[in-house]
Amino acid sequence: MFFSAAAARLSFGLALASSVAAKVYDIQVGDASGALTYSPEAIFANPGDQVVFHFHQKNHTATQSSFAAPCSPLAGGLSSGFMPVPANQTDNFPTWTVTVQDTKPLWFHCEQAANTAASHCGKGMVFAVNCGPDGSANSFTSFKQAALQIGAQLQASAAAASSAAPATQYTGYTTAEYGTATIPAEPTPVLTTETVTVETSSWVTVYSSYIGSPDPTPSSLAGNVIKVVVGGANGELTFSPDHVEAKPRDVISFEFHQKNHTATQSSFAAPCVRLKDTSGNIVGLDSGFMPVAADATDFPVWNVTVNDTTPLWFYCRQHKPDGSSHCGDGMVFAVNAVEESPRNFSAFKSLAQTLNGTAAAGSASTNSSGSGSSGAGNGAGVGKAASAALSLGAFVAAAAVLL
Repeated sequence: MFFSAAAARLSFGLALASSVAAKVYDIQVGDASGALTYSPEAIFANPGDQVVFHFHQKNHTATQSSFAAPCSPLAGGLSSGFMPVPANQTDNFPTWTVTVQDTKPLWFHCEQAANTAASHCGKGMVFAVNCGPDGSANSFTSFKQAALQIGAQLQASAAAASSAAPATQYTGYTTAEYGTATIPAEPTPVLTTETVTVETSSWVTVYSSYIGSPDPTPSSLAGNVIKVVVGGANGELTFSPDHVEAKPRDVISFEFHQKNHTATQSSFAAPCVRLKDTSGNIVGLDSGFMPVAADATDFPVWNVTVNDTTPLWFYCRQHKPDGSSHCGDGMVFAVNAVEESPRNFSAFKSLAQTLNGTAAAGSASTNSSGSGSSGAGNGAGVGKAASAALSLGAFVAAAAVLL
């Protein structure tokens, strides 16, 4: 009995000593300045020790990887998930704790912007527990260098894709939807999956990417408002500005001035015809006619929310008393036209003037089934977002008036 009691006391003493000896390692993930770091970058820990990750601005992860693939999540491995932190937060930062089970190396990386040129891991945001010493085959220096090499490859690939855009994505020619004009063929978009982080939010988006288009990351959760003046007191047949670059969630706010204009969605191949799907159904956005008196000082507004970075094309569908059209006079507008490509805004405007809006209306009635595929995609994708945003505009119900 005495031996058993002594053994029990010894066991209890060893357990207590082990508990007392366990350490807590605090790891700072990122910081208020935007640094892409874990601090410290590497530690040596014993079984039972705890590694506590403290997440700072903006939105990072601690995701287990492997020495062989530093920027790829380890199958079945540990992960904190994304931890968004507002820019103005100064305390109570979110934490995530890992208990060390043995002395084997543990490798971690930040999964933000994975597989893109902006990859945090590719910029060296990695961390290790119980890595080998410098000079060994599995040192932290070697692990971080491998991550940086992956980042360099991603950046080089992105740069090559961008510089090759006009040559690879915009090839060949076709005929406009009406008339006989030859135009650059529609490019084939690339379906892209990307993690987007804005302020304290992060999500995965899937979109059709046109090389040369703006980055899909919104400028803010609320988006920016981009004002476009339609027409003017001196009879201008213009959208001003006539083309803009916008991010997802940005709002294009059309402000209608004298006399009576529309902002109507079309396509590059049919600039002066309402956007239709392949069955001939109208799917594009349309403000309707917005008559404005010559002495008006309060102007109606129509808002469209941008869904992605796909090019969007608009025109005014008003006609003059002589039958000629505002569109045929070059009253057109574009969002995210790829200016480095042959399907840029100047080409769109030139095509509208060449085809003439009046001729467009007549020709389109017999050729509606030939609507460009980009038009159908744009109308369906943007139509829902724009419809939701329409309530933000001040609407004026009006019948079309020939001006």
